[in-house]
Amino acid sequence: MRGSFAFSLVTFLTFSSAGAKPSAGLKTWDRFNKLPYPGDKAFLYDTFPEGFMWAVGTAAYQVEGAFEKDGKGLSVWDTFTRGGNRMATGDVGSDSYHNIHADIRAIKQLGVSHYRFSLSWSRIFPNGTRGSYNEIGTNYYRTLIKRLKEIRVQPVVTLYHWDLPDHLQQTLGGWSNPAMVHLFKDYADFCFKAFGEDVKYWITIDNPFVVARHGYGTGVVAPGVKNDPDLPFRVGHNLLKAHAAAWHVYDSLYRPRQQGRLSMALASHWIKPSRTRRESLRDCQCSLDHVLGWFARPLFIDGDYPPCMKERLGSRLPSFTQEEREQVRGTADFFALSHGAALSFQLINDSLKFGQLEDLDLRMLLFWVNAEYDRPPIFVVQSGWYVLGSTKTEDPKHMYYLKRFIVEALKSISIDGVNVIGYTAWSLMDGFEWHREYGIRRGLYYVDFNTPDMKREPKTSATFYRKLIQRNGFPELPENRPAQGVFPCDFAWGVSANSIQVETMPTQFVDPSVYLWNVSSNGELKRLVGFSAPPLRRTAHCADYATIRQQVDEIRLVGVSHFHFSLNWSALVPTGHVAHPNTTLLGYYRCFTHQLLQANVTPVVTLWHHTRQRTSLPAPLDTNKWLNRKTPEAFADYARLCYRELGAHVKLWITLNEPNDEMVNYQEAHQMLRAHALAWHAYDREFRPTQGGQVSLALHMDWVEPAFSFSREDVEPAKRVLDFRVGWFAEPIFGSGDYPVGMRSWLRQLNSLDLPVFNEEDRQLVKGTYDFFAISHFSTELVTHAKEDSYTYSDMLEVQHMIDTTWIKSPGLARPGTTARPVVPWGLRKALNWVKERYSNVPVYVMANGVEEDPARFKDSLRVYFLYNYINEALKAYTLDGVNLKGYFAYALSDQRDPGFGLYGHVQDEVIIKASLSNYRNIIQHNGFPLLGSAPQQCPSQPQPCLGCNVLTKRPVVGFLTLVGSGVLITLGLIIYYAAKRHSECY
Repeated sequence: MRGSFAFSLVTFLTFSSAGAKPSAGLKTWDRFNKLPYPGDKAFLYDTFPEGFMWAVGTAAYQVEGAFEKDGKGLSVWDTFTRGGNRMATGDVGSDSYHNIHADIRAIKQLGVSHYRFSLSWSRIFPNGTRGSYNEIGTNYYRTLIKRLKEIRVQPVVTLYHWDLPDHLQQTLGGWSNPAMVHLFKDYADFCFKAFGEDVKYWITIDNPFVVARHGYGTGVVAPGVKNDPDLPFRVGHNLLKAHAAAWHVYDSLYRPRQQGRLSMALASHWIKPSRTRRESLRDCQCSLDHVLGWFARPLFIDGDYPPCMKERLGSRLPSFTQEEREQVRGTADFFALSHGAALSFQLINDSLKFGQLEDLDLRMLLFWVNAEYDRPPIFVVQSGWYVLGSTKTEDPKHMYYLKRFIVEALKSISIDGVNVIGYTAWSLMDGFEWHREYGIRRGLYYVDFNTPDMKREPKTSATFYRKLIQRNGFPELPENRPAQGVFPCDFAWGVSANSIQVETMPTQFVDPSVYLWNVSSNGELKRLVGFSAPPLRRTAHCADYATIRQQVDEIRLVGVSHFHFSLNWSALVPTGHVAHPNTTLLGYYRCFTHQLLQANVTPVVTLWHHTRQRTSLPAPLDTNKWLNRKTPEAFADYARLCYRELGAHVKLWITLNEPNDEMVNYQEAHQMLRAHALAWHAYDREFRPTQGGQVSLALHMDWVEPAFSFSREDVEPAKRVLDFRVGWFAEPIFGSGDYPVGMRSWLRQLNSLDLPVFNEEDRQLVKGTYDFFAISHFSTELVTHAKEDSYTYSDMLEVQHMIDTTWIKSPGLARPGTTARPVVPWGLRKALNWVKERYSNVPVYVMANGVEEDPARFKDSLRVYFLYNYINEALKAYTLDGVNLKGYFAYALSDQRDPGFGLYGHVQDEVIIKASLSNYRNIIQHNGFPLLGSAPQQCPSQPQPCLGCNVLTKRPVVGFLTLVGSGVLITLGLIIYYAAKRHSECY
């Protein structure tokens, strides 16, 4: 963002309901549904406006402690935590009362411009009234504000954050009594006078929804009143009037001199429709009205409650007089918005969702507030998430939620034009978390509650927030920008499929029926029943297979130079003995590879493709599978058969495709490695001299990134995971001939003897059995050593698996049981660099790279985005990092064989070309991303297919006649030439 963020006081005071339309926020859902997907979901690299307010906050009862010290009176929370089944109190909290110096140091380290804190009403007025004034308590806040000013941090002061003086609750019934309006006004007047010269931002009451509904309705929070279903609405009524009274006091008595701004902090969830019907949108609107609009509409629109509330609640909802409406309306100088774990998915009852789905979308909420309340300046005064109470200084979950919420605020400013003026991370430090007590932590600073001085330590979320503030957002770095350039001329552009469609009988010339052709009318062929033609005595040709023609045509249309597919071992050698192969199927594969070459497409063939669903091993080997010592030798014999029968057409072989599955045990993997090595040596010794091909295996390699890249404690777990997932197969072949040192030492540390030991013979057999390094890459994940979620924690590797919540995720809808995968293009570049750094300048192929998307989406915008960005990262790896990248294969060709991943879709028998196919073909045609206006890349011309061969293959009869005719013409020409020559010699 550029430009100044300054605005005058007039901005705050003049926004009104003049331009507001009833339920204007209703357009929010439609508007966001129409934004370009997935581009709008992509991370936004940009900075916040100059003067943007970066804040951090706390609440008095959560952190202050000293609940009875220096004359402080009891609050409702002091009483509430001593009743019922509650196990803990905030008597000490984080002991901020005795630790101003530590709090100030933490605030200064963060580099924030504003610090939001609340005053304890009962510390200033122990019994809630001015007559009980406590000078010592007041001086605590004077000292805090003074220290903040010394480090140039502006205070944002909350008058009331849920801790009502208990005396007022016991004697008056608390906020249920209208007398509270005057008492709060008097308390506010004192605070404005005592602190107002140094305070420019005031919050009167925090989250009145929670106070009213859960303090006086459900009883979940203090004062714990319940059993009167209408009481929350009367409480809310009094809270609004108390706020308005305080605002008018400030506006008339203090604003002219102090020039401050004042609002009420309103919290809200976000909600999305469960169905596309208009009624669902109205229910979403009504849900927000019952939580946020309950207080926001009276303040920002017309001084009255939302129509939806009035319709549904009727007489249960108190009414404002016309005078009261005028008193309440417009009593907010900015919109103070609270969002996050205090309310969302915590204190929103299903009854307030009206059958719709709760969500955590701060950006949409900001847009809704902007539309619904006529573009007020919005200060996010509380935002963040939480981690478990057992979490210490590593809080990746909190950090990535902060990142998500902050980038949503940035998009709201940069893209949506919403006037967001500040953001408050919650909270500064761990403390007492209300009804959750100490079961969760929300602080940027870890507090050790077992130390006398409540030692504070910055968490990784604090480091993240500090760096973010220093950069004022997420400025674009060179590595974030798309690369421009091209791949080498001989770059292999490919498409992959797990398998191909096979038919065992040629479809041409096999129908013996006789047909009557209605040539004079509609051209219809009508079969004559009872008649059949005599069998044709002709040899079947490759072109007779309709499925081959169709599949090759589809591959050719993509524009690729290579096609990767897998053979079926169990179908080719059903008995397990290569002496008795399935010759029909072998002939089909031979025809398929031959026809690919005729179409100028190089076949890349996998001998065995690992799947979890089935082993695809011949039946005799299926008993012990890979644990059978005969299996590697049988695989080598099977490989020889394929090399011998198909090797004339195939020059790139994959022995095993993605064998490094976590479901494969170490003993099975050991035999797989031996099988690969035997197959590689068989080719190297027996077939390479005449066929000149290359052989390797393809490993599944999703990238693993440390959750905290600046923490060595997370770098090591990331290395460990890569050792166990990729190095497990890669190191014996491409490296030392043994399993990774880190893998073996970690298992030894766990007293595990599961990892086999290579004898010298096997070490020599396996080491170096490669011609290139092939990877399948689909996604990226984060790992950290700090345990947070037992469902995604690996006990064996002692790592927590997680994702960045800002990442785009695939829907994972195409097949039952599939889950969403994050789309993280830069992960491919890091994976390629890992291969380069570990195994020198080895040639690398990306043998499969794709994303799952709903097969019904033929305008597959996610796949278009995926291919463009992943290929661009591959280009960076090649041009900037020097990776010896030889080829890239998109996965997959068709939804028919690989549901949800295809460049082709299918509706019954119709083949549909998806948008991603055209985009991929365009990238191939340009060989990458050439600089606009640059001269075309000069590449040697590609060999053209033999057109005569094509004729012979596709139309054998015509081809034969053409050949005979050509021979006759050539013979006649020679006869005439020599006859004329003899005639001339006679003269």
